[in-house]
Amino acid sequence: MQQDDVRFAEPRQEAAFFYGLFLRGQPLQKLRADIDVPPHVLEKWKRQAHRDPAAKPMVERVLNYRKHVLAIFDSLVFREMATPFRTQ
Repeated sequence: MQQDDVRFAEPRQEAAFFYGLFLRGQPLQKLRADIDVPPHVLEKWKRQAHRDPAAKPMVERVLNYRKHVLAIFDSLVFREMATPFRTQ
């Protein structure tokens, strides 16, 4: 499979999936860590891209995608936290 053939899910759908886990009680920091790229993985990817320049565009694409999902997730969570609780 060529790199151009790799398909990513819609970032909003993935962020909504993680948001659903948050609403079900999963810890915020754990979910954020699951979405983001851990530093040790990022370093591994950078080494790979350095050894194989053809891999660099895919590394950048994956990293940008993960950051986009994280930004959407954060916006959903912080919007939820900013909404006052209503009682009837």
